[in-house]
Amino acid sequence: MSTALEALPPQRVEPIQRLNPFRLLPALLKLRFRGDFSDVVTYSYSIKAGLRAGFWPVRFVYLHRPELVEAVCVKNDKSYIKPLGIEGLRRFLGNGLLTSEGKFHLRQRRMIQPAFHKKRIDAYAKCMVDYSLKRTEQWKDGQELDIHTEMMGVTLEIIAKTMFNAEVAGDAAKVAHALDMITGYQERYGIRWVGKIFDALPLPSTRRLLKAMAELDAIMYRIIDEHCGAEEDTGDLLSMLLQARAEEDGTIMSGQQLRDECLTLFLAGHETTAVLMSWTWWLLSEHPEVEAKLHEELDRVLEGRPAAMEDVDKLVYTRYVVTEAMRLYPPAFGFGRQAIEDNQVGPYLIRKGTIVGMAPFLMHRQPEWYPEPEKFDPERWTPERSEGLPKFAYCPFGGGSRKCIGDQFAWMEATLLLATFAQGWKMRVLPGREPVPQPLVTLRPKGGVPVVLEKRTLAAVS
Repeated sequence: MSTALEALPPQRVEPIQRLNPFRLLPALLKLRFRGDFSDVVTYSYSIKAGLRAGFWPVRFVYLHRPELVEAVCVKNDKSYIKPLGIEGLRRFLGNGLLTSEGKFHLRQRRMIQPAFHKKRIDAYAKCMVDYSLKRTEQWKDGQELDIHTEMMGVTLEIIAKTMFNAEVAGDAAKVAHALDMITGYQERYGIRWVGKIFDALPLPSTRRLLKAMAELDAIMYRIIDEHCGAEEDTGDLLSMLLQARAEEDGTIMSGQQLRDECLTLFLAGHETTAVLMSWTWWLLSEHPEVEAKLHEELDRVLEGRPAAMEDVDKLVYTRYVVTEAMRLYPPAFGFGRQAIEDNQVGPYLIRKGTIVGMAPFLMHRQPEWYPEPEKFDPERWTPERSEGLPKFAYCPFGGGSRKCIGDQFAWMEATLLLATFAQGWKMRVLPGREPVPQPLVTLRPKGGVPVVLEKRTLAAVS
């Protein structure tokens, strides 16, 4: 097998051997950067098929320098596609934005992008606040609950209403179950022919998985069918897509493509924010001095009223808290690309077929850019302290043509949810129940985040 990296100094490589490629990132998440940590972590793996050992050799490379990540995601963008293993998500989500490639991906992105223009996103603010306040109507002072489950529920309702003008509170349990099944079984579909074998076997797990997916499809097609009679764009994503036509040939999306795009945004658009908020509540519970500064700003800016779109720019420290929580626990903790041609990345030649991984979870913890990297310090994001930070030293939404299309939606949603919930409540994580990172599709808190709710009394504003 040819070397994936040429002109790579041996002393700058930290090999990881005999590791299942689908379990590589969980192992990397345990690492903490040292001052002499290499730019590149590289290893080879041979998948065994039947009695044939050494079949399908694959070379994996992990990059940890911002300029190298930028080269892959931006400068050499056309030299890469989604990597081995994306079939696991493609099996469930179809050929949507997350899984499609090339010209088709660009076509779909151009059709969907208008739904995320600033004017539309601003219009979603009231919905985000209203659903957050509605969620707290059932909360009681001193109540114990899993705040992760609560965040998953409210973000699901928000994405359904803003993107599809639909109410899905009654479907929350089915969606949560389907999402658990997808994250739990996607690895078996990472190789297409292996996944087909599993689908053909009468396994109880396969039956449960297919049933969950059928229920999820039924919810998605029901929402689409409810929109099919609409003759105009009513402000949500789905009504816009039903009217949208491709610039190249004027065609509209097929029913299957609508399902794929909507399901991708439906699932990815709520879990990522919910995961971020779950980690944020834990961090605030562990850092009362940060929580106190957050409450001071909320009381001063909002003066007891609900947050609104025009408050987002005023909630400066609130935004710092979100930014810092996402530095430490980025929901999209890692992403990858696979080279479709030889290409130069910095001083390294990446050979065709090499899978290149990039892990924001690790990059966000490099002391070169983040002094005391494990410390939860929102004020590191003040202009004075964050000036000069390399572009890809902070990349929770990826970058280049594959950057998350809903990043601005997520920023506003996280800011408003934090402001709304923290204005009226404190979350106290139960002793001995600190969450553990669980790297699945997103960086979930394993076992949830059990908390005791504490009702806040707003401070007097002078």
